[in-house]
Amino acid sequence: MNSIMKVSTKKVAFVGLFVALEVVLSGTSIPVGVTKIMPLQHTFNATAGILLGPWYAVVAGFFTAVMRVSLGTGTIFAFPGSVFGGLVVGYFYKIGKKDYAAFTEPLGTALIGGTLSALLFAPVINAEGSIWFFIYLFALSSVPGGIIGYFFVKLIRNVLPNINWEEL
Repeated sequence: MNSIMKVSTKKVAFVGLFVALEVVLSGTSIPVGVTKIMPLQHTFNATAGILLGPWYAVVAGFFTAVMRVSLGTGTIFAFPGSVFGGLVVGYFYKIGKKDYAAFTEPLGTALIGGTLSALLFAPVINAEGSIWFFIYLFALSSVPGGIIGYFFVKLIRNVLPNINWEEL
């Protein structure tokens, strides 16, 4: 089997765990304007990006967004707000292999997700807001989430020291 197509059953299980935790914790979302911000979403985005890699983080973010929107704890903005943070963190972690990659979560969520929200998603529901408005809203959620994610990864590495996350 080609390594590009290799899917890790263990990583898929962790994706499911992250999605479940995020959905359960999504009751902590805070309505702000047309969005519902949730720093814990970005905590798990950062964690998944570092521990599982960029594509597994994207899958976790996407399915979390589907569940949050379905349950009413998220809005359409959960999609661009969920997938890009984990993607960016995962790539920065791949490059540097440092847990500090968690701090790049706002680059993906606020800059990419916020921009896409303003340009593509807001017009769909006739929501008002400039690009800077959405970047600011997403930063409110992703900056604390990325910081908490960094410490959460450190905690996981201390609690589960025998797991080699690179080889899952």
